[in-house]
Amino acid sequence: MPRGPRFIAVLIAVLALLHGLPWLVLVASPGWSTAVTVIGSAVFLFAAIGFPFAMMRGHGRHHADRSAVAADAWLGIIWQFFVWSVLGGVATLVLRAFGVHGAARPVAVVVAVVTLGLLALGFQRAMRVPPARELDVVLPRLRPGLDGTRLVVVADTHFGPINRAGWSRRTVAAITALKPDILAHVGDLADGSVDQRREQVAPLATAPATLARVYITGNHEYFSGAAEWIAHMDALGWDVLHNKHIVVERGGDKLIIAGIDDLTAASSGQPGQGADINAALDGVDPALPVLLLAHQPKQVATSVAAGVDLQIAGHTHGGQMWPFHLLVRLDQKYLHGLSRHGDRTQLYVSRGAGFWGPPFRIFAPNELSVLTLRSPEAAGS
Repeated sequence: MPRGPRFIAVLIAVLALLHGLPWLVLVASPGWSTAVTVIGSAVFLFAAIGFPFAMMRGHGRHHADRSAVAADAWLGIIWQFFVWSVLGGVATLVLRAFGVHGAARPVAVVVAVVTLGLLALGFQRAMRVPPARELDVVLPRLRPGLDGTRLVVVADTHFGPINRAGWSRRTVAAITALKPDILAHVGDLADGSVDQRREQVAPLATAPATLARVYITGNHEYFSGAAEWIAHMDALGWDVLHNKHIVVERGGDKLIIAGIDDLTAASSGQPGQGADINAALDGVDPALPVLLLAHQPKQVATSVAAGVDLQIAGHTHGGQMWPFHLLVRLDQKYLHGLSRHGDRTQLYVSRGAGFWGPPFRIFAPNELSVLTLRSPEAAGS
């Protein structure tokens, strides 16, 4: 089968399965009245047909934000209905095996209530100002002058089709209250061009930090012009760590803060883009501790090889919508939190502040990560 028809056939099969199973569990099997069955069937059929067109209009060359919002929201909704319908269908079969008949209707009700409840909670979690998640991180090579340095990590804001300018202002207010010494945005800033998302990103210009405000690209910057976003964040007063480093100092002691491009940068076709740890650490005093911003957790292999003390990553969203975390873990291995790699390197993965696509976070809360860097010398005194 030629590639075009094959793609269309796969797309139709996926749409049929994604919508067909929830239709079977929620509409066809329970034995509702004819009117309810007809109306429910019409809703699922209309959604299955309309969804790909809304997705293409929203995320294709038209970049129609309203269509994108509708398509993204429905993707999250139907995915959750599909997952819980699978579980509901299994439950019905198990009950039948034990001689319990007539369970289809109560199972349908339970599936609907659980799904709608999780979607409501997931929407609230996605749209709220992210709460602070605080953690002390001991860096063996950190000197006492920098003990207690507060690193606030903002990841995966994904400013996109839903205008979250108000959310952005409130999040910056929350960041300000955390009193960061170092403020780091570790990529996936926005989905769309600078002109499209300028209003939502603007509050970041006022976000404070006493030592440094640093930013790196994530993979999504390469869908909408990384060079333009790099220039824009530079214009907002952030240090863009495009395969480079800066040195911060306090109490006579120094810390290297380096950053590299996302793993996808080199294959993006955009000139001058591509992760280069050697360039990022060029001229670094080997005795100084290194904090590295690298968007994807699996870039930790590069961090270990380079002798980095602490890598900060995002990208995973903690899975964002259960059970996507299973696929994310297969790709990245590390979903969130702190882990140790090799003799020196630690990795912290933030769940991220925003969301991508469906405006839901289910069993994967958002966060502002607050890491207090500790010197073992100061801790032992």
